Amino acid sequence: MAKDQRYIKKMHRLVISTGSNLGDRMENLKSAAALIENRIGGIKKSSSVYESRAWGYRSEQLYYNQCHELGTELGPGECMDRILEIERELGRERTGRDYSDRIIDVDILFYDDWVVDLESLTIPHERMLDRKFVLVPLAEILPELEHPVIGKPVRELVEMCSDPLELTRIS
Repeated sequence: MAKDQRYIKKMHRLVISTGSNLGDRMENLKSAAALIENRIGGIKKSSSVYESRAWGYRSEQLYYNQCHELGTELGPGECMDRILEIERELGRERTGRDYSDRIIDVDILFYDDWVVDLESLTIPHERMLDRKFVLVPLAEILPELEHPVIGKPVRELVEMCSDPLELTRIS
């Protein structure tokens, strides 16, 4: 190995979803994407934005959701720390309840093909298989990406999903 190769960091694939149902939803998604790109890694692909009703709780506020594929040199824990900082900076207040209206929500869906099961971080995201608002935009940009636990590509996961929520493609 050449002397300088010891210092080359590996680029990892990070796949995230973003969502917003308060304020200027489109602007919230754009602001989150800009901060993510600046602080975590370059965005390679972004899905269209989709609108849907809230999942897991009742709300009159409709969500905008989007998925992104990034390249990052950061580890998964550091990515999560920066995501939480970005959410706070954009005005997200965590209430302690599982689900509530929010200015911005950013979730890690995949980090390479790693399986992480910690108290503070689970990868792949543990609820993504139940959520069309995640799977449909994800299938738009990465239909052949294989779930490392289920062993099926995202396009098949969409077909298997029993979520009844309807999605409307916004942009």
